[in-house]
Amino acid sequence: MTGGADIDSMTEAFTQLRYALESNDAARILDASRVVREATMRVRANGAWRMNGELHDKLTDLVPLIESARLRVNLASDDVRKKLSLLADRGGSEAKITYGR
Repeated sequence: MTGGADIDSMTEAFTQLRYALESNDAARILDASRVVREATMRVRANGAWRMNGELHDKLTDLVPLIESARLRVNLASDDVRKKLSLLADRGGSEAKITYGR
């Protein structure tokens, strides 16, 4: 793939991840995460964006989508930690799960 096509596939991968996160479907999230990882690895390996201002700008334009996905993952992780902590509280003798975010 060319640098531009790699960045396009990364954009599509993060879009898939966003929809997967909205669906709360664990299998779909895992699959989308794998696609993101593979697309990111291709962009890093290609490196064309380092020498091409247009590709660098295209990648920079992707930052809000990446940040949105990162935020959604962090919120979902916090929600899971809270639920686990509540379950541990109700479990009685089980060790309480710590929550420190």
